[in-house]
Amino acid sequence: MALFNPFADRQTARQRSGQAGEDEALAHLTLHGLKLVERNFRCKGGEIDLVMEDGGALVFVEVRKRSSMAFGGAAASVTPAKQARMIRTAQFFLLRYPAAPPCRFDVVAIDGDLKNGGQLSWLKNVI
Repeated sequence: MALFNPFADRQTARQRSGQAGEDEALAHLTLHGLKLVERNFRCKGGEIDLVMEDGGALVFVEVRKRSSMAFGGAAASVTPAKQARMIRTAQFFLLRYPAAPPCRFDVVAIDGDLKNGGQLSWLKNVI
């Protein structure tokens, strides 16, 4: 379900891996009934990988992919500083709404290669 990216040949291996992780997360969330609102929302304060809709709620999703569980794995890489950036970025995103809808923050943590026994964990309402 990878989307065409005209700049793919200019990306580093790490960027391509991150993009693949976002594609895997998007496919997983879509399979579970969430709908994509926006991908890679950026502002001066930071970036949110996926903004999804789950019923009437907006879900701000951080996707973290790590090649192994070393150093705590993907989920452990969402530091307090990253959480603060996510909140600021979500606040900026919500400025487009006259009244903010219910919101939550989720993390999709991918440890290893999913095609070779890796694990995807969907952590809901993490902040």
